[in-house]
Amino acid sequence: MAGHPPVIVHPPSPTGGRRVTVRGQIVGLAHGRGDVAALLREAGLAPGADRVVELDQPHLIEWRGGDLDTWR
Repeated sequence: MAGHPPVIVHPPSPTGGRRVTVRGQIVGLAHGRGDVAALLREAGLAPGADRVVELDQPHLIEWRGGDLDTWR
């Protein structure tokens, strides 16, 4: 899948949260920006607990069904 970012944040679910996949694998359910950043750290895409994760990088993350401020 050349040209696609490795991280997909899927549309908000009716019950809350957004599924997050890294390279096609589900890594968790995020309920806010902090959850997405934590999942990326856990997946090794943003090593270091105190490293700031830039969530608005289109080469890294594709936000589907809304942007990084859309949670419901």
